[in-house]
This record gives sequence, C-alpha cells and structure tokens, in this order.
Amino acid sequence: MNIIGPDALVFGVDDLAACSRYLTDYGLQPVGLNADGGRFEALDGTAIVLARRDDPNLPAPLGTASQLRKTVYGVADAATLDAIAAELGRDREVRRLPDGSLETQDDMGFALGFQLSVRRPIGLPAETVNAPGAPAQRPANQVAASDDTAIRPRTLSHVVYFVPDAARAEAFYVQRLGFRCTDRFTGVGPFLRPAGTLDHHTLFLIQTPPFMKGVEHFTFHLGGPSELMQAGTRFVNQGYQSFWGPGRHRFGSNWFWYFNSPLGCHVEYDADMDLHDDQWQARETPMGADASQLFLFQHREKWAPSGPPPGAAQAAHSAQAEH
Repeated sequence: MNIIGPDALVFGVDDLAACSRYLTDYGLQPVGLNADGGRFEALDGTAIVLARRDDPNLPAPLGTASQLRKTVYGVADAATLDAIAAELGRDREVRRLPDGSLETQDDMGFALGFQLSVRRPIGLPAETVNAPGAPAQRPANQVAASDDTAIRPRTLSHVVYFVPDAARAEAFYVQRLGFRCTDRFTGVGPFLRPAGTLDHHTLFLIQTPPFMKGVEHFTFHLGGPSELMQAGTRFVNQGYQSFWGPGRHRFGSNWFWYFNSPLGCHVEYDADMDLHDDQWQARETPMGADASQLFLFQHREKWAPSGPPPGAAQAAHSAQAEH
C-alpha cells in the first residue's frame, strides 16, 4: 500500500491558547484559526490540528491522559484508499467521511485517518558542508552562520506511541498496512516505515503499561543540524523547557532536540534522517543510553574563550567546600 507518512496529528487539548502559542513559536504556520482551534502547518502542508478537548467532532479519547485524538496518514492515490478500506473493513468499521478520507482504529484503539496526501512539493536547499578532500558545497564568500536565518519545519517526520502490546501493534501495521521494521529495541518496540517513504521511521512503538497509552512525542524535519541547533536555541530563549538533547540518534542517525509541551507529550525538532529501501536488514539491540544516542549535548549559557566557562567558579567553590 502506497502510504507516504503522517499528514496530520489531531489533538483535543485542555489549553487551546497555550498549545496554539507553542506550535506557532515552534515554527508552524497557523491556518484557519478560530475560537475552537485550527491547523498549524509545516512548509509542505503537513500539520498539527488543534481542537478543544470536548469537541464532539473528535474521535473518542484513548481513556488515558493522552490528548492525541487521531493520526492522519497521507496516501499516494485513490487506489490505496480503496485497498485500505477493503483490508481493514474485513474486521472493523471503516467510515468514509464527506471529504473522501477514511476513519478507523488500529488494534490498540488509536484513531486513524487516511487521505490523499496534502503534501506540497517544496524546493529548498539542504544544509551545505565544506570539508577537505571533497568539492566545496558552499562557494567562497557565502556565509553559513547567521543570526537572521529563517527556519521553518519542512514536513511532519514521525510520531511515537506508547502501547500496552507492542507486538500486536506492530503486527497490525506490518501485516495489514504494509509497514516495514527498519530497526528494533529488544523488548521495547520497532521503528516502522510505510511503503511510500524511505525515511528510517514514521512510527516508533514503545511497550508501556496500559495507563500510559498515547503519544510520547512527534517531530518535524528541519533542513539540517545547524537549523536544529539554532531553532532549539531560539525555543529555549523563548522560555520553553528542553527535555532531551540536542544530540544524534544511532537508529535513524537523525539529530534531535526534545521539548516539554502543553499538548501532553514531548515535541522534537529533527534533521538528517537515514533513508532505507527494502534491501535493508533491520538491526536489533537492547534499549539503553548508548544505543539511543551517538552523542548528546546539553544546552547551557553562552560562553566565549576569554575565561572559565559559566558556573566554573561556583563549581570550584562547591568542590572546595566538600573537602
């Protein structure tokens, strides 16, 4: 089935104003906002959709603290929509909505939508790198570092679910929708990609107790690691709390920086994800800090090489006091 990836995530939230401000500050473009919610789009039209928690038009909540109400996948053509409807209609209700999209549930109770993808083509350069021994990607007199760099999320990358039965959840996406496992954390869950993309993953499943069922995080792709570092720094300076990162994952190789959010989940910036085709053989390793990240930075106050780094004097004083 030619499923491309997530077109939108729909949330029913407690604090619509705070969530709207958060997504706008994150870099998404508000579209069609009103008192009851609206869309927040990346450059290609993929989006986060917000509504009030009590909106009667939303699918039912998961019965946990999660505010995610629906994951909408974009597909390449009408034939894929028909194939999904026929396949999933064998054992569950699949509704055809007035706009032609499908709505149903996966085996864990997550509401799913499928629609002809809204993704718009975007023509933007990637981050360039100059390195000895290779042709210059950035010509003479073109400066890479600028405080004025405009940074916008380019496309919705992936979503991560907490699920009470990762094996059953995986079987649904692989056997019923044609997803493939690219890598796996033993006893935790798989990284999955649908047939219509080469991205390392658009869905990651994590085994958790039932009361945690919901979304752990979602993320949008940026244009490169420098954009990620700069966007994350700007986000911190706006007062948002860093949760994990910046760093670089091992599985997927994508750069990451996670933040706390009022949407009841973490929100990530990511960049430079590996691509895989059907020849790839999935790796497997136990979950752990060394397996999860190739390296990890920690955000701290700016410093220039003109003296000790911030906090050094206080740290030295504390060390002397301990002795």
